Amino acid sequence: MTNIATPPQAARASEASPHWLKRYYAVRALVSVIWVASAFTIGETQPLAGIALFIAYPAWDCLANCVDAMRTGGFRANPSQTLNAVVSAIVTLAVAATVGADVHTAIGVIGVWAALSGILQLATGVRRWRGVSAQWPQILSGAQSTLAGTHFLMKAVHPALAVSLTDIAPYAAFGALYFGISAFVLVIKR
Repeated sequence: MTNIATPPQAARASEASPHWLKRYYAVRALVSVIWVASAFTIGETQPLAGIALFIAYPAWDCLANCVDAMRTGGFRANPSQTLNAVVSAIVTLAVAATVGADVHTAIGVIGVWAALSGILQLATGVRRWRGVSAQWPQILSGAQSTLAGTHFLMKAVHPALAVSLTDIAPYAAFGALYFGISAFVLVIKR
């Protein structure tokens, strides 16, 4: 009897399972909760920590999308996560370049990113709908992210409005909620 090895691409694609997504969504929720708590505490009282948190938010999204794409078939098989990772990397650099000098510009950059990443998250949820359950929170999160991005852009163009890191913390908190719901639904469906 011969043993035929599973091709690496097929092995990675098989990891696009509810088990993987349950862990992935739970980690995304946990990191978002920690980020929100940090934004409301050290982010508000220590300017350098606030700048670091501004930069860390899209950087974390970039990393998470890369890991998700690699674990679920690779970058080619996951165009929405791949594009989301690229956009998040560019936004990380843009936020790093602007946040220290002009928070309004950084909020505007975050707004553009929230809208784009929301559309891409929605696309990922729709694509996964048939193969994996618990995608409705991801679809809702993507739609809400797009709306939040528009809100951030509106705040960014009004220099008289005070803006800070805590303006994006509720957005991150809702993201944590949606990721947590997805993880929970996958747990109870198992």
